[in-house]
Amino acid sequence: MLPDDPFAPASFDDPEPPRAPRSSAPWICAIALLLALATAVVLFLNVGRWLVVEDPLEKANAIVVLSGRIPMRALEAARLYQIAWAPQIWLTHPNEPTASLATLDIDEPGEDALNARVLQHSGVSPADIHTLTPAISNTADEILAIAAEAEKQNASVVIIVTTKAHTRRVHALWKKYANSRARIIVRTPVDDSFDPVHWWRSTTDALDVVREVLGMFNIWIGLPLRPAHS
Repeated sequence: MLPDDPFAPASFDDPEPPRAPRSSAPWICAIALLLALATAVVLFLNVGRWLVVEDPLEKANAIVVLSGRIPMRALEAARLYQIAWAPQIWLTHPNEPTASLATLDIDEPGEDALNARVLQHSGVSPADIHTLTPAISNTADEILAIAAEAEKQNASVVIIVTTKAHTRRVHALWKKYANSRARIIVRTPVDDSFDPVHWWRSTTDALDVVREVLGMFNIWIGLPLRPAHS
């Protein structure tokens, strides 16, 4: 075997190419996804409690029964009246379903008339029941009617009776749209069954939450969505 040529050029093995650094993007995406999921769960679990904003009672000039949930809201208004939190009760006047039924020649008394009967049955004097004008289509209309009546009567405090899930939207609408010096106290019926902690367990509670959250978004963007009947 011939000896290696001492003058032959030395050969070197090619060095291993450098490895590309591992990207941290997948980890960042995974962490962001987990944070988003955790936030969604927290919001989901707490949205029911967030919707409920009830105020401490104090003496007022009037108690207002918002439309809907007959007879529960009217019964609570009557209870507050009987223990002398306010000397009169105001009712709002929804234009539906009375207007639609009138086109069919069906005489329907309207929610305000039914609420008035509930109040009188509960011992409220007819002289202390006052129906507001004009006719309303939604809660925003009710707020405007209440604010106008408060100014007309120079009322400083008004108790508004509604249901638990509806309380935050009432506060938001009053703050944004009521042109009145009066303060509102929002109260709920003692027998309101809405469960703010476990609202997803009941279809009624779940529908209330969905409607109220959408209603709050509608307020935040300036009430572009209006009722079908106006």
